[in-house]
Amino acid sequence: MFKSLMDKVLGKKLIPYDEAKKLARHEDEKVRLKLAQREDLMPEILYFLAEDTCPKVRLAIAKNISSPRQADLLLSRDQDDGVRTGLAGKIDAILPDLTNDEMDVIQKATHEVIKILAHDQATRVRRILSETLKDIAQAPSDVILMLARDVELVVCAPVLENSPVLTEEDIVNIVASGPVKGALSVISRRRDISESITDAISNTDDVDAISEMLGNTSAQIREDTLDILISRAEGIEPWHKPMVNRPKLSRSAVLRLAEFVADNLLDSLRDRPDIDPHTAEAVREEFSRRIESAERSRNRDEGGPPEERARKLFAKGKLNDVAIHEAAQAAEIEFVKVSLALKTKLTPNSVTNIFELASVKGIISMCWKAQLSMTTAVAIQKRIAKIPPRDVQGSFDGQYPYTIEEMEWQLDFFQDSA
Repeated sequence: MFKSLMDKVLGKKLIPYDEAKKLARHEDEKVRLKLAQREDLMPEILYFLAEDTCPKVRLAIAKNISSPRQADLLLSRDQDDGVRTGLAGKIDAILPDLTNDEMDVIQKATHEVIKILAHDQATRVRRILSETLKDIAQAPSDVILMLARDVELVVCAPVLENSPVLTEEDIVNIVASGPVKGALSVISRRRDISESITDAISNTDDVDAISEMLGNTSAQIREDTLDILISRAEGIEPWHKPMVNRPKLSRSAVLRLAEFVADNLLDSLRDRPDIDPHTAEAVREEFSRRIESAERSRNRDEGGPPEERARKLFAKGKLNDVAIHEAAQAAEIEFVKVSLALKTKLTPNSVTNIFELASVKGIISMCWKAQLSMTTAVAIQKRIAKIPPRDVQGSFDGQYPYTIEEMEWQLDFFQDSA
């Protein structure tokens, strides 16, 4: 008897209305469940089953695309989270009929169902609704905005990243409102985000979001905005690779990045198809400079403390213009001071006094006495004494600007003072 009954419920033939009514009241929930899964029942039967005492039966009605909107409206307030979640997952199947024009009763009911689910206290219900609506262009804008501003990332993320309903103005306002943590990163992954949106994201302090935005090759970023980000990027390693791989970089951007990105990224910069030969050569020169600098640093480390290295070189007759110039370029203050004291026979106190007073004449006089080139004297003024560029005396390829008598007087003065 039971098997015969189940065969009828599971069968493909249409069940007469009166018989379906009886089956909907059957004491066995398995019968009612199978009945609730059928899509060929009269709306009244499906609505009746929406009030069934068994959650499994109500869930089947919630998932049934043939259920009338009145049943959906009833189930949107069901006490069981699973039932409401099942209903949220069905929304995409019933939304194509929903338009922004004059909505009839059914369409208004559908809209009401979606709004109720968007306010649901259960996160998983709102999450499923968001996942369901994320790609649907006909989704109601008020609901999409509600989900986009949700306090749970798992709820707002799907629509923030994908929904075609969100306008540029909507997204800029969301960015400015300080959304939930992680939301800016999600927005940064949207396809074809506009310059207004990338400007808004760039003005935040969200390192992760900006990194995602830089890595989004479809994101439109103004050249000025990118330049500002590059000026902030030296100490923010996660930005380096996506910056180097941006679809378009100006020559100035390439050269600025070459100053601080890792060596392996320099190769990527050099090989970019959109840079001219002169820029590529400048990047190659930067790489060579780094190699030479690393070698000098290794040699310096192996030589011990600055004073010891300077004395060793002096004893070997190798404390020359090249060694001191390299040290000046590397801002090795102690090495340069000790070297000048050794080469000029001034006391260490005299040398220190000249640098503390930032005496341009005194520094140039020491360099002359140490038989250094004017190029090195300029480097020492800039890198060791921190003389402002406008006050630096001499030129890289010029002669000493003072007479021998003037420079001798300077050295005697500081030696006597010490």
